[in-house]
Amino acid sequence: MAFEFPASFRFADSHEYANADGDLVRVGISAFAVDQLGDIVFVDLPDVGASLTKGSSFGSVESVKAVEDMYAPLDGEVVERNEAVLASPEELQNDPHGAGWLLVLRPKDTAQLDSLLDAAAYGAKVNAG
Repeated sequence: MAFEFPASFRFADSHEYANADGDLVRVGISAFAVDQLGDIVFVDLPDVGASLTKGSSFGSVESVKAVEDMYAPLDGEVVERNEAVLASPEELQNDPHGAGWLLVLRPKDTAQLDSLLDAAAYGAKVNAG
């Protein structure tokens, strides 16, 4: 199965995405990661106001197969979290690049986005397997 990824998104090797929207960045996990996890039963996210460090764990997603940590794609402050996904984890499966987003960050340095993979490079990486 070949996955398609929104062209404006940037991706971490650990499968989180960052989508810049003005001064803020929406963070989630890729459709590929969601597919690999299977049926998602629980999502754990940090509180609004939490400070994230690029590469550090910010929460976890639990499926019937495994519990996986999620890693911050950039440094920033959590300004919003997706309460709908916390209440109904299946929303993450239904639309991981849209309604299934996880956090909105106020990034410390938007230049960090440049260190992430673009959609084409990420797609080539995950679709090669």
